[in-house]
Amino acid sequence: MGLLERARKEWFMVGIVLVIAAAKLEPAIGVKGGPLKPEITITYIAVSAIFFNSGLSLKTEFADSRLYAASCIFCCDFNQSCWWK
Repeated sequence: MGLLERARKEWFMVGIVLVIAAAKLEPAIGVKGGPLKPEITITYIAVSAIFFNSGLSLKTEFADSRLYAASCIFCCDFNQSCWWK
C-alpha cells in the first residue's frame, strides 16, 4: 500500500493533523474576537452541523419508526403546557 493510497484511506486523520498544524502556526485566527468568531461559530454553527450530520447518518427505517412517537410526545407536552398556564 503506497503512501498516497494510505492517505486517501485515512483522509480524516490527515485532515485533523493538518488543521492542528495550521492552528499551531497561526493561533490568532481562532482566538475570541478573531476572524472565525468562535463565540458564534462554535456555539451555534458547529453544534447545529454536528446534529444535522448525525441525523443524516440515521437509517430511514429507524427515523420513520421514531417519527410517530416523537410527534405524539410533542403533542402531549404541548397540550400539558397549555393546561398548566
